[in-house]
Amino acid sequence: MSQTDPELLLQELGGWDWDLCRRELPAVLPRLLSMYQESEDWTEHIRVLRILTEMFLPHISLADLEQTFFSKVLPKTLQLFDNLMYELSSEAKGLTSQNMELCSTVRNILQTMVQLLETLTGCVRYVCTLQECVPLESIRTLPSSVLYVIKNTFTHCKDSESVYCGHLHLISDLLQAMFKETYSLQKQLMELLDVISMGSASTEDNITDMVSVIHTVLEICSVISSMDHALHANTWKFIIKQSLKHHSLLQCHLKHSDILSGLCKDTLLSFHSCLQLAEQMKMSDIQEGTDLRLFQKTVKLCRFFANSLVHYTKEFLSFFSDSCSQLHQLFLQIYSKFPPSLYAPEISEVHRDEISRVFLVTLDPLINQLLPFSPFMEQVLSEKLGLPPEQQLPQCLILITIMDKLSSQPEEVQTLWNTGKSLSLFSALFFSFQQCAGELSLPVYLPEVISTGQPAVPITLYHYVCVHLCSFIASTLPSHFPQLEYALLDAVLSSSMITSLLAMDSWCFLARYGTAELCAHHVVVITHLIKSWPSDCYQVSALGVLLRRMLFLMAPDHQVEFAHKFHPEEVENLAVWQHISLKALNPDLRKRVACQLCVAGLAQCRRWLNSRRSLGELQPVNTALSVLLVACNFAGDALEAELQASVLGVLGQFWAFLQAQQVSDEPCLQQTLCLLLHLLEFFIQALDAQLITQVFALQSSLFQLDPPDHVRLAMVDFLSSMGKVFIPQEAQRQVVPQLSCLFASLLADQTWLIHQHALEAFTHFAEETSHEDVVPQCLNSEETKNKVVSFLAKTRQVEETAEARTERMKQERMTCSAQFMKMDGELESTGEPLAKRACHPPSEEQYKSAVGTMEGAVEAVKLLLRKGSPPAWLAVKLEALHTAIAVLRDSVR
Repeated sequence: MSQTDPELLLQELGGWDWDLCRRELPAVLPRLLSMYQESEDWTEHIRVLRILTEMFLPHISLADLEQTFFSKVLPKTLQLFDNLMYELSSEAKGLTSQNMELCSTVRNILQTMVQLLETLTGCVRYVCTLQECVPLESIRTLPSSVLYVIKNTFTHCKDSESVYCGHLHLISDLLQAMFKETYSLQKQLMELLDVISMGSASTEDNITDMVSVIHTVLEICSVISSMDHALHANTWKFIIKQSLKHHSLLQCHLKHSDILSGLCKDTLLSFHSCLQLAEQMKMSDIQEGTDLRLFQKTVKLCRFFANSLVHYTKEFLSFFSDSCSQLHQLFLQIYSKFPPSLYAPEISEVHRDEISRVFLVTLDPLINQLLPFSPFMEQVLSEKLGLPPEQQLPQCLILITIMDKLSSQPEEVQTLWNTGKSLSLFSALFFSFQQCAGELSLPVYLPEVISTGQPAVPITLYHYVCVHLCSFIASTLPSHFPQLEYALLDAVLSSSMITSLLAMDSWCFLARYGTAELCAHHVVVITHLIKSWPSDCYQVSALGVLLRRMLFLMAPDHQVEFAHKFHPEEVENLAVWQHISLKALNPDLRKRVACQLCVAGLAQCRRWLNSRRSLGELQPVNTALSVLLVACNFAGDALEAELQASVLGVLGQFWAFLQAQQVSDEPCLQQTLCLLLHLLEFFIQALDAQLITQVFALQSSLFQLDPPDHVRLAMVDFLSSMGKVFIPQEAQRQVVPQLSCLFASLLADQTWLIHQHALEAFTHFAEETSHEDVVPQCLNSEETKNKVVSFLAKTRQVEETAEARTERMKQERMTCSAQFMKMDGELESTGEPLAKRACHPPSEEQYKSAVGTMEGAVEAVKLLLRKGSPPAWLAVKLEALHTAIAVLRDSVR
């Protein structure tokens, strides 16, 4: 054996056999290691490394591997690797097809890199072949060194487009070979780490090393996420497997928030890739081929990530206290891009079903695992979420999903959610539902199984929420009824009409599902609330509708008790009875109450008519007129003739003093007029010429003063009933022109609601009236005639596209949200001034919401521009907005 010349030694070693290497190991290994450390030539470096790993490594005992070999060889190997990478990056900048010498240099470096990776792979492969279990301390330097090489090589491959400045084709074959060899090296290392032994008595150094391995592999995941699906999945599989395998040792040392963040991020990336592929196939009408196979693979990758999240969360949930917002956002972002969201891409039903069946079903158990976790509950039910418009429906659907699952949970879990920390689950659902104005108006549809054994059918969002909420109410524990009742009442009093309606529907379900005593108790509570609030509050109207519906659900004996407790003849109870339908009462009680209401209402009206007729005392009169309307709605012609005459006589007295200007100025008189018009409809055929003349004279004068919409609607209803009347001869000369003029004006009204009601009223009048010559006089313009003809033919005036309607709903949602915020602010400002509160800076979510609103407005303008020419002022307005945005941009720098 040569003692002096390294080259001669290397040549001589080439002829050695297995046994000679084993025998000469003690003498040769130190010399080879010294040559390796001193070598500066890349080729010689690789040559010596191969001899070390292939000829002498197999003869070193497992106990001596780290101390004798890895700790001495691998640091120098990493130095060689860094040098190669530096040279590669430096030379690559000047790479061109004309510079053949430089191209050859770069290719030689890449070839050397491939050889280095092959050598490391062989090294790891050998350790894997050892039959015995490998302690981590025996190979401590190996995993970290190999992972360093893997991470930086994959990063180089990922950035190759920019590194090689558009000349990738000159070295693509070697770059591909380098990627494949790195892939093999990682796979081999993971096989090795699978057989690593870490007992319960493992040292702190072993635990630190394994934690470092997992965290480095996590960094590799972020590098390769968009490079190769299989590699990405296998890398994550290793992280999850090792974390669970060494659970007891590593749980307090792992960066759980980073692992969870990576899983959520890669889940979303895969999900968005699915949607992009599905959208492309929908647009190109492709149902098979490469795109479909790639779509199916990506859906399966989504399923893998969902499974990984479920398994990891199950084991380490207690460490997720500060990461619940990530899990919440994961669900919100998924649902915001999936039907029926207004912000979801358009994909086929087949692809939607596959994503739902393969991915979403797999992700569903994650919510079950999170339900007992208090920090997750606090995150989901927080009052300060500040969600952007596209995440309002997802939040609502998450809450519904939680409701569906809670009934099967232990009582302490149900208590956690139903009592809440800031909001209960009930209150949170109503608040979230109120934010979904666009989806409710469109409406969007969700699948629901209506009958057991039957396939799911699409139902509206309102129907869907109502069904699931009522089902949840049916399973609610009695101890949680205070939270339920509070949420129901708060929602009934909401400024959002549809939220109030949902609460009423749910409350009525509770009344039917619960005991008769519970229903009676709720009716009494609602009644006392109505009596205690000012009658002109919109909340009283909502409570009145609820009371009307609840009375239908009361037991007959409880109805009798109610009529006794709130006696109809007592003046203070008239405010309650004005909201009630007498059809809810049993026949005997119904008739008695109707007569009592008439007597009490007439007495109240007469007291005011016989007094100073002060407008300040008019509110009780309006209440009296309302109860007369309730009685007439039920009885009408069935009222005793004497009582009918009394009512008509009292009504006639009001018209004698009503003046158009005063009615226009006083809202209380406008309410009086509306009630009088509605009451006259019941006695329309009994009106004499004088009263008809007075009624039309007042309406005509008032119409010149531009009355509010509710007064116009009352006029429309009254005019509809005039078809039943033969106008007396002596009144025709004055009344007929006024009648036709009123109809013509109302048919031309620009308010769509009044216009629609006017069309219906005119149609009804035209079908019934005996004054046929009046009909054409009402149609005083060609436009009005065409609208009436179109209405009769059921012809749509404008056909709105689905896309335009969706965009309109998005814009209306922003308008509604702003209005609700304004109304809620006005409500909060009433009463005693609040104590001063500390000013808190706006949250990141609030900024996201505001920017999201701006982006939505920009998209809406783009859509309008595609549909037609813009108005002349738009360019000026956009320039002003551009300047404003520039100011905002400068202020955040």
